[in-house]
Amino acid sequence: MKVTLVGAGPGDPDLITLKGVKALQKARVVLYDALIHPDLLDHCSEDCVKVHVGKRFGQHSCSQDVINFLIVEYAYQYGEVVRLKGGDPYVFGRGYEEVEFAARHGIESEVIPGISSSYAVPATVGIPLTSRGVSESFWVVTGTTKSHQMSSDLALAAQSSATVVVLMGVHKLPEIVEIYSGLGKLDQPIAIIQNGTLPNQKIVTGKISNILPLAQVSRISSPAIIVIGKAAALPDSATEIAQQVAVRSDLMS
Repeated sequence: MKVTLVGAGPGDPDLITLKGVKALQKARVVLYDALIHPDLLDHCSEDCVKVHVGKRFGQHSCSQDVINFLIVEYAYQYGEVVRLKGGDPYVFGRGYEEVEFAARHGIESEVIPGISSSYAVPATVGIPLTSRGVSESFWVVTGTTKSHQMSSDLALAAQSSATVVVLMGVHKLPEIVEIYSGLGKLDQPIAIIQNGTLPNQKIVTGKISNILPLAQVSRISSPAIIVIGKAAALPDSATEIAQQVAVRSDLMS
């Protein structure tokens, strides 16, 4: 008996790994999350059992206990289970909890890493989490802990000069603004990317001082990723440089 945790990537179905596709092609049972792109299930065979076990903020969904139980039940029934999870299974994906539960029931496991939305989504809109002279490191923090509270690590991250990425934190945006405002960082650049890597991707950029009304006007909602720090403003700088180059080219022609 075996369970294989497969990282599906940040959303775009083309961003799953080749090894992940091969696992889906051989799967007899797939338990998949809410944010999984439906096209990924096309890699499965026709007789593959596909079970939706998604969890989304503010919506009725399977609890983690139920998901753990289903993994074990299907593994005993079919021998092997593929657990298809958004992003990377071990980056805020509760992957280790599922591996640990399976192990207690005598089921071996394999983890096929996926591209994490924490760095892939910012990259798709031109935000580098690190850039020489701008940011030497980055933090990835969850906006929703097990107790549904903002992670206390954010207050520590906000004191640094690093780029800060907040996952699952749009509903905590007022708290995030309050933390940065309390540190006197009202001018800190911030970007919010909704539905990252997908055709309906939406981005809102601003500063801590004005991001709340901007997000409200743009009707930003989950799923979205928040990027805070000087690096969040780099795409705007690149655009300005490109425009200046274009103007100089026009003048010289």
